[in-house]
Amino acid sequence: MNRSVIGWVVAFVLAIGGSALAWVWFAGGSGEPSTDLTTPAIGEGATTTLGDDSGADGTTFVIDSSQSLVTFEIDELLQGSPNRVVGTTDQVVGQIALDMSDLGSARFSEIVVNARTLKTDSERRDRAMRGPIILNSASDEFELINFEVDSFSGLSGVAEVGDVLTFSLTGALTIKDVTSETTFDVEVTLIDDSTIEGFATTTVLRSDFGIGIPGVPGVADVSDEVVLSISFVAVSG
Repeated sequence: MNRSVIGWVVAFVLAIGGSALAWVWFAGGSGEPSTDLTTPAIGEGATTTLGDDSGADGTTFVIDSSQSLVTFEIDELLQGSPNRVVGTTDQVVGQIALDMSDLGSARFSEIVVNARTLKTDSERRDRAMRGPIILNSASDEFELINFEVDSFSGLSGVAEVGDVLTFSLTGALTIKDVTSETTFDVEVTLIDDSTIEGFATTTVLRSDFGIGIPGVPGVADVSDEVVLSISFVAVSG
């Protein structure tokens, strides 16, 4: 193959690659949420299996987004070196009703996260993440991630201020219009009568949710496992 032909081939490959990157960039949109999140009511959706909120004793704690953070972590091979990608957003809503004299009567609302607002340390990655191949959150149809609690284990007996509660929540996690049963390990500290702090985490497979990875120069491999977590503060009222 002569040099002129090689030059045309290289130019064609670069043009295709440049077009692909441009498409990824514009498909990702601005990252601005389409609307403000509204805290779901306890008893909506799958959580009705945990009981009706009407007339129940206890305190309802609502997640304070300004003091809470949702995080995902995934490993990649970037420019030949291992790299852990961390993405975060404070756009999360939900609530929990706790009766300290009967923890087994706890009730949970749906937990909702705005996936479009997730950010990493790279704007290019963020735009790719919002595009059709990964989360497709630039589309209003797939902007939100939902977790509907079906059951819990490890909550029973009584508690008082200062106690640390450890339990698990199992339910339907929906990402990109794909739903999979998922269990979160949860730790909650009862700060005072009106405040709780907590941390919940799980590991999922992105392939279970149809989450692909676009071909990007320099990224040779991305793990299938994704660690999802939420650190939160919830207040009564």
